[in-house]
Amino acid sequence: MARIKGGMNARRKHNKVLKLAKGYRGARSKQYRIAKQSVMRALASSYAGRKERKRQFRRLWIARINAAARLNGLSYSRFMYGLKLADVNINRKMLAEMAVNDAEGFTTLAELAKSKIA
Repeated sequence: MARIKGGMNARRKHNKVLKLAKGYRGARSKQYRIAKQSVMRALASSYAGRKERKRQFRRLWIARINAAARLNGLSYSRFMYGLKLADVNINRKMLAEMAVNDAEGFTTLAELAKSKIA
């Protein structure tokens, strides 16, 4: 039986990595070994970045809600506690959207939260 060498498979694997490394600077986009290290690190960082983005957005929403709540005479924590007591289940993303684009609706929620706390 004839021997089959693995050159085609290796070339395919190398080209896949080098294609991912396209645009990298210097040897990172030319040499397989260095490109592989760079691509592995980049993929790990992009995975971590997708998780980090969720945290950053939550922080932004909380900052916006806090600013709007303070305009209505409440702190963020007391506002959220009042909403919880009032059985208002609106997530922070929507509350932040209301704080920016629907000030009257947010004021209504703030008054409701105040009445439940007092």
